[in-house]
Parts: sequence; structure tokens; C-alpha cells
Amino acid sequence: MGFGPHLVLDGYGCEYDRLTDLSLIYRFLDECPNQIGMTKIMPPYVFKYTGANPKDWGVSGFVLIAESHISIHTFPEKNYISLDIFSCKEFDPQEAVRLAEEMFGMQRYEHQMLSRGHDFPHDLIRSAQIVETERLQFTDTQRQVV
Repeated sequence: MGFGPHLVLDGYGCEYDRLTDLSLIYRFLDECPNQIGMTKIMPPYVFKYTGANPKDWGVSGFVLIAESHISIHTFPEKNYISLDIFSCKEFDPQEAVRLAEEMFGMQRYEHQMLSRGHDFPHDLIRSAQIVETERLQFTDTQRQVV
């Protein structure tokens, strides 16, 4: 595994009233980190927005977690949600999906699990060596230019 997993979830057939409920979306973002073993480092931020197309209005929100972030965008007129959970450590994506199904009444969903940062250096000593090598190469290049 590289840097970490990224769940991308598209939820269809969600309940209109739930997709417009700022308090419910706040609660989802507030509870989800703990449910999937993450560490919330700030309260969720949730707001209503209106797109250029009036049918594209909805509610968006995010919460920063020590491991990265969770974000959600709702489209009530289309009974649709878009949910992203990105983390630098493993988590249970099925628990996240279950919570979204329960809270938003999703009838069906599509999801993908991405593995991000395949070349991310986890070894600090090796990372320091890479940086030092790059600095030396840069310095040598600068000497040749002068």
C-alpha cells in the first residue's frame, strides 16, 4: 500500500428530506470518523450551495481527520450523494457505506477503492536519504551552470 486508501462513493435513490437536512449531514460527518476508526481534528463544516443550474443545489460538508478528510456533496433534486473518504491508514469501507445507507436512505450505490501515493516514502530514514541525494544533485547542477 502507498500513502493510503480513498473511498469514492456515489449514492442513488437517497431520500430528498435527508439530503437537505444540514443537521443530519453534520451528524454524519461528526459520527463517521469514530465509526471507521479515524480521529476527527475539527468540527464538521456544512453549508447549502446553489449551482449555476438551479437543479444542482444541495448541501456540502467536510471534516478534517488526523488521517486526511471526509467530504460529502448532496444533490436533492437528483436524490444523489457523492462521498469521499481519504485516509493515510486502512479503514472499513463497508462500515462507511453502511452508515451512508442508513443515514441517507440510499437505494443503490457505486463505489471504488483507490490506493493513493504508491511511491509515498513511509521510511523516514530512507526519505531523508532521498532528500539529501536530491539536494546534492541540485547543488552539483548549480555548480555546473555557474
